[in-house]
Amino acid sequence: MSIRLGDIAPDFKAETTEGTINFHEWLGDSWGMLFSHPADYTPVCTTELGRTAQLKSEFEKRNVKVLAVSVDGLESHKGWIKDIEETQNTTVNFPIIADEDKTVANLYDMIHPNANDTLTVRSVFIIGPDKKVKLTLTYPASTGRNFHELLRVIDSLQLTANFSVATPADWKDGDDTVVSPSIATADIPAKFPKGHRVVKPYLRYTPQPNK
Repeated sequence: MSIRLGDIAPDFKAETTEGTINFHEWLGDSWGMLFSHPADYTPVCTTELGRTAQLKSEFEKRNVKVLAVSVDGLESHKGWIKDIEETQNTTVNFPIIADEDKTVANLYDMIHPNANDTLTVRSVFIIGPDKKVKLTLTYPASTGRNFHELLRVIDSLQLTANFSVATPADWKDGDDTVVSPSIATADIPAKFPKGHRVVKPYLRYTPQPNK
């Protein structure tokens, strides 16, 4: 059964390259990014895990813990990490789940039989501190993810969780935001003192409130 936005992210216990974890307990009060990889020693995955390691400080700034999943075993992961570090000029600094029995892959519906009945697709789940799923993305095995886009989405999720705004198309951190339709135009100045502009009665912009 597929996981929908707002669902509680399924909890699990798993062996990882950094020891055994209980997922919800491991997340604690942090946000989380759980993302799957079709297999160890594959080219696109190697670049993706390397990029994640390079961006670790960016995830940490946003209070996001990252956790990778592959259906290969722990020893395979350990050997692959050496290749990732060598070829991507980085240090892998986050856990990778050894999901040989596909427990996590099946819990999160990461295997799509019409694409491949044994390998996980490139699934991404962003999970909030309340353990609810805030975002899901699914890429085919052939297409590497854009990690700057994942950081952009996290910025939007964290902003809109705390303020009555939404983020427009192509928004990035620092850009103007859209005032939520639930806020009356007359109430905007008190709620958003940085100013606002009305394009249409339903389309009102205000500077990003947490900047």
